[in-house]
Amino acid sequence: MNRLLVASALSLALTGPVLAQDEVSEEVVATITEVLADMNCQMDPDDIEVTETEGYELDDVICEGGQQYDIELDQAFNEVSRRAE
Repeated sequence: MNRLLVASALSLALTGPVLAQDEVSEEVVATITEVLADMNCQMDPDDIEVTETEGYELDDVICEGGQQYDIELDQAFNEVSRRAE
């Protein structure tokens, strides 16, 4: 039982910082929401992910006309790529 408890605690300790690092602040969510509004698009803020280059990957973005995309933004919130789903 102790081994399981220690293994669980170690697992949480190792994954905790990774999860915290990938969290998106409320300010970032607000900025991305504004950027998307300017593009006539919207999305669920839970689908925002931080990329390895510290940009943002936006999954399941719905734009005017009902088209769905995955969009990548750089650190300055400029669109880097867009892929239709």
